[in-house]
Amino acid sequence: MTQHDASFLYGETASSPMSMTSFAVIEGELTFKDVRDHIASRIHMAHRLRQRLVFVPFNLAHPKWVDDPDFDIDNHIFELPVAAGTSLDQAIERGIEEAETLLPRNQPLWRMDVVVGVADRTIIMQRAHHAMLDGASAVELSLLLFDLQKKPAQFPPEKAPWNPPPLPSPAELVVEAMQENARKLLDGKFPDLRGEHGELLRRAGETLSKFVSEPAMTAPWNTGLVGPKRLFRTHSVGFSDLRAIRRAFGGTLNDVVLTAFIEGAARYLDEKGERTQDAKLRVMCPVNVRHEGEKGAMGNRVSAIFPMFEAGALGVLERLKRVRWETERLKQNRDAQAMSLMMESAPQIPPVAMAPTLLVGTHFDPTRMAARFPLPLAPQFAPRMPNFGFNFTLTNVPGVQTPQYLAGHEVLDLFGMMMLGGNLGYGVAIYSYNQRVIFNFTSESRLMPDLDRMRDHVVGAYEELLALAQAEVFAQAAG
Repeated sequence: MTQHDASFLYGETASSPMSMTSFAVIEGELTFKDVRDHIASRIHMAHRLRQRLVFVPFNLAHPKWVDDPDFDIDNHIFELPVAAGTSLDQAIERGIEEAETLLPRNQPLWRMDVVVGVADRTIIMQRAHHAMLDGASAVELSLLLFDLQKKPAQFPPEKAPWNPPPLPSPAELVVEAMQENARKLLDGKFPDLRGEHGELLRRAGETLSKFVSEPAMTAPWNTGLVGPKRLFRTHSVGFSDLRAIRRAFGGTLNDVVLTAFIEGAARYLDEKGERTQDAKLRVMCPVNVRHEGEKGAMGNRVSAIFPMFEAGALGVLERLKRVRWETERLKQNRDAQAMSLMMESAPQIPPVAMAPTLLVGTHFDPTRMAARFPLPLAPQFAPRMPNFGFNFTLTNVPGVQTPQYLAGHEVLDLFGMMMLGGNLGYGVAIYSYNQRVIFNFTSESRLMPDLDRMRDHVVGAYEELLALAQAEVFAQAAG
């Protein structure tokens, strides 16, 4: 396992599951057996789904992916019935309660719940650990498990029954880890500080130094460590409307989306009476850095940019102007490439230093007590320390732009929760599917109990942009 992938294991707690959770709303009422048999017929096409982690004694190396000799699909696909008359939103709320728990680490790190009982709908809740895949690889995996036509594709059956070797012994894992560590020591490479590489590393250093020299404000949702309870809301917009805004005012589709979320957050802060004058919001925006040769690979291949904006409301057109300027600046500076190179060049964290984190999810998990009794939040009336991190994550996962199907039934909607951890009590996942863009809002229930208000402000800012774009088109046509 790479250090990047392993970091999601090391950063996981009982309050902060590092599982990517999505909800596919399916047309009609599929039975649990329909879904189970469909997935079982394709499981051999996604090798990582039948692999589990083994942990090296004394944590001499990062955990290792191996074929699971005890794999049983019935340990991963479950029926989650809800009472007759349960609405779609209520069923998703029930699924969110399940998603607040950790995936067992002694099995392949994924789970699927088939929510049945909603009239004329079936909900597939999918969970996969972030150590196993990122947003881009999750979309590629969906192309194996779902179809692009109503008639299910016919995949060749597995050539031979699943019969992997036994798990490696502790002694074998120790020997392999020592050999690997020796090889890394002998083959140690130092980053090339000349030319382009040196310039990119310098820029990455400048970006990180600004976290200290230009701290962000501590927003209300950053005033404590997250607990385990989550709130979740969504809003869907048309791709054509996003394009209309871009045509009217310039920029990229991402600029338009970022404008709505930053201006919405600013209005939320103003509504709560926060001191936003001269304050800044910093956002983490993951960036996919996979190249063509890595298509189909699991794991994580992402970098990030950290745009920073005025925390007070500006108005949507002025906000869009400043978003365009900031994202163009980051693009010109090649911040995403710089941060990616820095992560690849940084010294490896000794796995032994992270050994205590491997207790998470076991009977000796020290984070379970913290999840049961979260620490109190900082008083709202007291001065807040500067925020030397960022305020929230906004990730954009480009999906399939035509309908998908499962066992002959159309996927009508696709939602996704954002993982929260540390003092990040609010996060956003943007999904695109079938010519629509879905805004997915997630918050920790204590740090942001009024997630509906944040959604309303973001949607309000977006709708203002759209109305202005439509008026601009009308004026141009009339003129």
